[in-house]
Amino acid sequence: MYVWYMPLAYEIRPKDLKDFVGQDHSIDKNSYLTKAIEEDDLSSMIFFGPPGTGKTTLAKIIAGKTKAQFIEINATSGSAKELKEHLKHAENSLLKTIIFIDEIHRFNKAQQDVLLPYVERGDIILIGATTENPSFTVISPLISRSKVLTFERLSDNALRKILRRALKKVSGAKLTAKARDILIGESNGDARIMLNILEDLSKRNKKIDEKVIKTSKAIKTLKYDKSGEEHYNIISALHKSMRDSDPDGAIYWMMRMLEAGENPLYIARRLIRFASEDIGLADPHALLVATSCYDACHYIGVPECDVALAQAVIHLSVAPKSNACYKAVLGARGDIGKYGNLDVPKHLRNAPTKLMKEMGYGKGYKYAHEYKDARVDQSHLPDKIINRKYYFPTDRGLEKKIKGKD
Repeated sequence: MYVWYMPLAYEIRPKDLKDFVGQDHSIDKNSYLTKAIEEDDLSSMIFFGPPGTGKTTLAKIIAGKTKAQFIEINATSGSAKELKEHLKHAENSLLKTIIFIDEIHRFNKAQQDVLLPYVERGDIILIGATTENPSFTVISPLISRSKVLTFERLSDNALRKILRRALKKVSGAKLTAKARDILIGESNGDARIMLNILEDLSKRNKKIDEKVIKTSKAIKTLKYDKSGEEHYNIISALHKSMRDSDPDGAIYWMMRMLEAGENPLYIARRLIRFASEDIGLADPHALLVATSCYDACHYIGVPECDVALAQAVIHLSVAPKSNACYKAVLGARGDIGKYGNLDVPKHLRNAPTKLMKEMGYGKGYKYAHEYKDARVDQSHLPDKIINRKYYFPTDRGLEKKIKGKD
């Protein structure tokens, strides 16, 4: 049985650059950073990227390689007093001092201003790690005196290497190939998440398979219970009557709910949902009718709101139907669940700062109003799903016209 003296993510953290996984663009053997670490000749740097991509790990490697004093501060818990004490010590020291500030974006402008003269004079070498864009969270003078290194989400291949290393430390636990793929996918390019999940599961399971991973998640269930099963049976009958374009069945079930004392605002909310899920752009007015019905019910209450509800129910029942908007939501949500938070393509990003322009933000973007009919041919999805399509208009109602424009 493995004894957990320390978190798995901490225990397998590499101590040498050759064992560091990911960020090949920054730690290539000919890169500035690799040479600077090997020659112990670092300048101030800001590590910018998503969590779990190696920022702190790389700083720890530097700590082990440098002959300089290495001081670590976490901006979430470190105080201004503590920072000033370290800076004063560095100023008076004969040794070179590296100060690593994790989550430097948590320091406010005044705290960052304190660092500036020490960085400027060379009293310290600053390494700041941040998950927030430094253009917005780090003061410009510090950025101009530092090299900004961008960390990218770890690839599946990189996570696989880290996982192999971790499994050697987890005695007795075996991970199936399917579970491995799910675990890597769930990690969203974040090694820490992957290792924390593995550590948690391996404490209770000798074999980690697909079922173990899926059942380990906390499933949130939202349940509205007014009068038991019949409540859900009747709201289902109302919904399906409207979907099948049967106003008589819809009116009957709507009145059954009202007569039973159901809150009319609950029914109106369900109509709003239906208007988008089952009608959508086949009749854009349906959503306006449903939201106006909700307002009417709110203003006049029972029993007078019954006719407003009936008017909305009939309109939604006879309106042309389309679930294209609903399917578009499901498709996009499925890809988000599968691929995680994919990065926004650089040409779609705004570049209000010089640094962001240098990083390629906004480069190559085509401004639609400069083209015929304000239509441009450029990608708007991340590279990994660049050819995905979510909205498929039907041949019903307004969507028939929309489809003709595609």
